[in-house]
Amino acid sequence: MKKVLIPLAPGFEEVEALTCVDILRRAGAEVTLAGTIEGEIIGRNLIKVLPDTLLESVKTENFDMIVLPGGALGTENLKKDDRVKNIILEHYFAGRLIAAICAAPTVLAKIGIIKGRTVTSHPSVRSELTGAVISDERVVTNANIITSQGPGTAMEFAFTLVEALFGSDKAAEVNKGVLAKY
Repeated sequence: MKKVLIPLAPGFEEVEALTCVDILRRAGAEVTLAGTIEGEIIGRNLIKVLPDTLLESVKTENFDMIVLPGGALGTENLKKDDRVKNIILEHYFAGRLIAAICAAPTVLAKIGIIKGRTVTSHPSVRSELTGAVISDERVVTNANIITSQGPGTAMEFAFTLVEALFGSDKAAEVNKGVLAKY
């Protein structure tokens, strides 16, 4: 079974995080929502989510993919968390998949792993993607890094993640019940 980690920090963008959880679980991935703090995490639209576990308890596990949801405050909280940085670096250098949507590609920029790579993000944070080649595409895959623009691209992003983990046949199978355009 493919394992996916989604770190949740206060202020996360609910549409981005929960769309990915839903579509990846429909595909058969074992998705772990790991909170950066204990208890419920409140998203940018004040939706409360109870993570599966604390980030601290999974920081030494190996995942096939790490997905960073955006949200301005959520992204800033992810940037400040050294555990997030360390997990991303470990998985990046192991060649595993790293995905980020909306403002979250700025976390990857701060860590220094998108220099010279083609990425996308929410237009409001593109100036922070230092050294990256910026694309206007809704979802961009560049080697083991997948990025997307925002809440409106969350479904396309989620299906791209399924394709990266399981292939296009699995994405098409999942979409028979979802009926998304991607």
